[in-house]
Amino acid sequence: MRPCSPWPQEPSLYTVKAIFILDNDGNRLVSKYYDPELHTSMKEQKIFESNIFSKTHKADNEIAFLEGTTVVYKSSIDLLFYVVGSAQENELMLMSVLNCLFDSLSHILRKNVERRCLLENMEGVFLVVDEIIDGGVILESDPQQVLQKVNYRADENPLTEQSVAQHLTEKLALTTNVLQSAKEQIKWSILK
Repeated sequence: MRPCSPWPQEPSLYTVKAIFILDNDGNRLVSKYYDPELHTSMKEQKIFESNIFSKTHKADNEIAFLEGTTVVYKSSIDLLFYVVGSAQENELMLMSVLNCLFDSLSHILRKNVERRCLLENMEGVFLVVDEIIDGGVILESDPQQVLQKVNYRADENPLTEQSVAQHLTEKLALTTNVLQSAKEQIKWSILK
């Protein structure tokens, strides 16, 4: 049962606390932690991942609650994909991130969503993760948009210098737009 807080939580754009992919032995292949208060050391992160793995690797569910977090997960052959949010986070939001991640990687890996293929395409994996989530904020939940942004073509090499440069340019532009919007909001809140 989910713990309930007597105080409603302020809505936040920072939906995702962590995202990681483990192999079927529980070893970390990919991980990104976005919440600076969630397991700050590598040792704490690995313990957290191990606890989640032991609770989920044989379960048929898609959602788990552990250590004050909501965890959605999916398995494929010899991989387990996890998206972690706060205990109050909407599971459907987290699941949309998980499905986008899985579908995008499935396309990049040409439907071979397995450990070996994932390790051979790590650059693409990190680009996909960065297009979906930035600092815990969900940027995209449509796999087609993600694939378009990382400039992936099934019949071409998925990564070129141009696609990486384009990716970085778009991230910089997005960051600039977010900062400009925040600046405008602060200005208007001060003038009120």
